[in-house]
Order: sequence, then structure tokens, then C-alpha cells
Amino acid sequence: MLVLLPPSEGKASSGRGAPLKPESLSLPGLHRARAAVLDELVELCAADEEKARGVLGLSEGLRGEIAKNVELRTAGTRPAGEVYTGVLYDALDLATLDSAAGRRATKALLIFSGLWGAVRVSDRIPSYRCSMGVKLPGLGALSGHWREPLASVLPEAAGTGLVLDLRSSAYATAWKPKGEVADRTATVRVLHSQTDPVTGAEKRSVVSHFNKATKGRLVRDLLTTGAAPASPAELVVALRDLGYVVEATPPAGAGRVWALDVVVTQIH
Repeated sequence: MLVLLPPSEGKASSGRGAPLKPESLSLPGLHRARAAVLDELVELCAADEEKARGVLGLSEGLRGEIAKNVELRTAGTRPAGEVYTGVLYDALDLATLDSAAGRRATKALLIFSGLWGAVRVSDRIPSYRCSMGVKLPGLGALSGHWREPLASVLPEAAGTGLVLDLRSSAYATAWKPKGEVADRTATVRVLHSQTDPVTGAEKRSVVSHFNKATKGRLVRDLLTTGAAPASPAELVVALRDLGYVVEATPPAGAGRVWALDVVVTQIH
């Protein structure tokens, strides 16, 4: 099983470990594309702070994030699973997984990034600021920059098993599963079910903020129980066994991703 996660805008401060070693990161086929983004990002932030703030879409209060980017090559690093914070990662709570679940997380989780393309949770990276929605002056839109490199390496990374795609839309544009990989890929939408107190009718709405928390708990449950669904159909069974209310309609035709709805009655 390969689980595709979005990063988080919020990140822990850079660690006290050794500086970045780009050649040590997973998915070495992305090395050249990573170097291109890293070089331009550092140069931009070091040369013109105001221009960098505009390119990165940062408010005045986040001006300090630019200094982080200037020091990307020399700052301390920590595992990516510790760098990314926020709702999804709080719910996933990697630090409290037992050793077996932790090994599964290292093998299964892949975090997408505007700067790195994609990294494993064990890859050591510094804190940075650069979303997939950024358009660098030289490289252009990062989603477009990453499209070809990711298409060349991710089918192999996906292996022959399930691909659980939990990315946000901005990161999903950088790589779209195709062909037989799409056949075994599932996305998840979280719906909040409420009962109208007057009519008794059910009303459903798409969850936004708490969508991330549900996805984090869902992944954690799969990791801690050792569930190993090999296909979207098996994922539906596994999630229902874990107590989730899941609705799924198999796609019509080959080469199409499954879309699953996880229905919740409480959001937290």
C-alpha cells in the first residue's frame, strides 16, 4: 500500500541534525528536479526579500519564512514526518506509533511537496516554505515542473498494490495515476451527515477543516492494525471493519480512480 499525503503549511523548526544531503532523499529519480527548485528558491529569497514574499504568497507576518529558505542548504534537518505539522499530522501522530506501525509508515507514506516533489517520512529535510501552487520566475508553476519527473518515478514506487490518494487538489495536479495504477487507486472524501431536527431528513455536507483530521485518523488506524488492502475494494472492507461508514461506487471502465466517501456524524 502506498499512501499519498499533502504536506502542511505549518512546519516544525529545522532540527539539529546534519544539513541537507539531497542525494540521501528517497526517489533519487527526482534529484535533478529537486536541485532546480532548491537552487532557484534559495537564490530568489537571498536576492530580493520583497519579491520572494510576493512569489511565495506570504503575508507580512510570515516574512521570517523567507530567511528559512535562504538557509536551506545549511540548516539542520529532521525526518519529514516530524517537520510537517497541522491537523492531518496531529491526527496521524507518527511519534506515538509502535515500532511495527512506524515501520509500516516509513514504507507506505509519501508526502508531496512543492520543493521536494515527494519524500518519505524518514527523509531528513529542513523546514521551508514553498507550496505546490508557487510559480517561480525561472521554472514557472511548480505543479507543471514536477509533472514529468513524478510521472517517471511514482508508478514504480506504487508497486503492484493499493494507492490511497489523500492529497489536496493543488498537489494532486502534480501527478495523476493512469492506466493500471489508476485502477488500484482510491481517493477519499469526508462527508458530514446531519439529521434535520424538524423533518428528520438527512443532510450531508463536505467537510473542509476536519476532513484532514479524519484522513489522519484513518491512516493511523490502517497502520496500527496492520491492515493491508491490496485494492480499492479491499480498502472499503478494511475501513468498514475499522468502524468507518464508507460508500463507494466502482468506476465505470478501466484506468479510472475509485472515489470513496467516508461519512461521519461528528466532526472533531
